[in-house]
Amino acid sequence: MARRNAATPQLGLDLAPDARAIQYLCGVDEAGRGPLAGPVYAAAVVLDPKRPIRGLADSKILTAAKREALYEKICERALGWHIAFATVEEIDTINILHASMLAMQRAVQGLAASGVVPDLVQVDGNRCPQVAFPVEAIVKGDALVKAISAASILAKVARDRALMALHSAYPQYGFDSHVGYGTPQHLAALAEFGATPHHRRSFAPVREALGQRPLFTGMAAAAPVIDDMADADADAFAGAAAAEAAQHVTFLPPEAS
Repeated sequence: MARRNAATPQLGLDLAPDARAIQYLCGVDEAGRGPLAGPVYAAAVVLDPKRPIRGLADSKILTAAKREALYEKICERALGWHIAFATVEEIDTINILHASMLAMQRAVQGLAASGVVPDLVQVDGNRCPQVAFPVEAIVKGDALVKAISAASILAKVARDRALMALHSAYPQYGFDSHVGYGTPQHLAALAEFGATPHHRRSFAPVREALGQRPLFTGMAAAAPVIDDMADADADAFAGAAAAEAAQHVTFLPPEAS
């Protein structure tokens, strides 16, 4: 989580020739809707027009090394950024779509709480989370809007780091290679060992694995100390899964309806 003061307005949509003058344009994207394991992450980013970052693009088309390099540049140069997530338990309770919206909502809330209050929020895709600011969905926004590209990179890298750390507790699942996606290796591990507490029980392959084998708890591991997560359920992200991204993540409770 970071911020700097800025006096120069930032332009709105990168692709719009008649874009509005916006001081704080916030790009938002998520990572991890499809995997069978791990939380879904989201990031909110306000870029600094005085400190442009070359190479921003949809995180999915970048190599892991390029994403890591851009992650550091975004954190250093952005006017403000925030990463958040929705837990596996929340995914299984409210479904992955709503959990993705919740993670994005938390990312925007965290950004605003740091003092960078968006004038406009632009979200990748065709749906918008409920936020207290003007918001619009941009289809293929991660390829068209630099702030959304930056958000997609932060969310992807943070989630990948968390799943790499989870590999230390459950090495037999190969999280270091597939980061939770349903690859043949992952499906074979589910069939052999069953599901872990970090698997999404609402996803069909995980349900099938739980029907065949009991929950696999793996190696005992102490829960990490996670900054700004005092109100989170202590078991929500136990083990080493959040260690790499912990210092940048805030877990905010859902807003009251």
